[in-house]
Amino acid sequence: MTAPGPRNAAIVWFRRDLRVSDNPALSAAVAGGGPVIPVFVLSPEEEGKHPPGSASRAWLSRSLSALDGTLRSLGSRLVVRRGPSLRELLAVAARADAAAVHWNRLYEPSAGDRDDKVERGLAEGGIRPESFPGSLLFEPGDVRSSGKGPFRVFTPFWRRCLSLSDPPAPNRTPRKLSPPPAWPDSLDLPDLPLPDPARDSSRNILREWEPGEKGAGASLSRFLDGALADYPENRDRPDLPGTSRLSPHLHFGEISPGQVWRAVTARAAVDPERGVARGAEAFLRQIGWREFAHHLLHHFPRTPEEPLREEFSRFPWRQDEKGLDAWKRGQTGYPIVDAGMRELQATGWMHNRVRMIVASFLVKDLLIPWQKGAAWFLETLVDADLANNTLGWQWVAGCGADAAPYFRIFNPVTQGERYDPEGGYVRKWVPEIAGIPAAWIHRPWEAPTGVLREAGVRPDRTYPKPVVDHRAARERALGALASMRKTGR
Repeated sequence: MTAPGPRNAAIVWFRRDLRVSDNPALSAAVAGGGPVIPVFVLSPEEEGKHPPGSASRAWLSRSLSALDGTLRSLGSRLVVRRGPSLRELLAVAARADAAAVHWNRLYEPSAGDRDDKVERGLAEGGIRPESFPGSLLFEPGDVRSSGKGPFRVFTPFWRRCLSLSDPPAPNRTPRKLSPPPAWPDSLDLPDLPLPDPARDSSRNILREWEPGEKGAGASLSRFLDGALADYPENRDRPDLPGTSRLSPHLHFGEISPGQVWRAVTARAAVDPERGVARGAEAFLRQIGWREFAHHLLHHFPRTPEEPLREEFSRFPWRQDEKGLDAWKRGQTGYPIVDAGMRELQATGWMHNRVRMIVASFLVKDLLIPWQKGAAWFLETLVDADLANNTLGWQWVAGCGADAAPYFRIFNPVTQGERYDPEGGYVRKWVPEIAGIPAAWIHRPWEAPTGVLREAGVRPDRTYPKPVVDHRAARERALGALASMRKTGR
């Protein structure tokens, strides 16, 4: 009788690293020399209190399809399972006689708990667990302050990151993947409980995007050839194509931050005459904010629900369901706020400057808890990232690390006039007031009657009057801050 051959098959457990290029876990599996079994396990119940929202699930459906297509071009395929991760990985490993499971690390609290459980369970089952750094430029545990604790302010954090070694060279993209002798059972992608982009409302959102590794590369190329040179000047202008729009691709790992880093620095090195070097520095600083967000979430896992600055647990928030509903529907009467919320409804994305404006309006003009806004963003954004979302909302609310002072209250009129000076962004997303001249487009309630009549706008019928007076709301917010401080004495 012939003795069985060595167990050399390896499973690659895909999560939010839906790419074959610069994928450390995949590269390690290929280097083992045996069959490679790519696996995705849908297990939203393991996401804790923050499972993917509807927009993220729609993106995931399309991205998994793109990944499967790429794998098939390499002679492989994606094995899709549904259920507890450990159970499904063990079942696939038993069927494929796999010796190891490889994955790239994630840093959310629920992911860490799940991965620890999987690692122990695999080891107990005689299967070697191997995890790799493939989601960030720097591991959270590697970036420490001089006092050896975690950073809570961005600038020294980023300075420390830049003092570390550059991100490693990219992992080699495989030209072919060795299949197992027999494929384990797999669900068909349409059988997963995910939105079908071809049939439901997510079709309208994904019309704006190309999920997958190919789409990520196309977005990066467009940015390098276009907006990068003028990024410092245009990144805050929602009426201009001044940003990279890479955020959903980075969230789902369709492109690695290392790939972005190397591409941007390489372009700056060969094209200094167009000011690209300055644009590259400003853009990579934004990549640094993404790193900072994951650093904070790793070290302060309670922050998706609780303020980092504990005194804000005493803040006198208001329960205003009517105001929250108007904000969600883009019916607040403030055009720049409503344009942002409608862009979110239509595309699953919102310009970053406008995210800050709409967040400030919710937590300061309406005094609605920041957690309500954060939850809505997680439900509706295609780039809904727990770390980035938490950092952004706590920054605006004044209760997080490196936070804006609470008294920094964005005026939605002056913000609109500064960053959408001709009203192009508002006209696109709030078409019922598109005929109002630029001088009045961000404060239509103050426009002369004749101007409104000529534009076909009837206040409170064509478009709502403001749900709150900003000047009075600002004073109310400052009073709430003073009340919080008084109760803390």
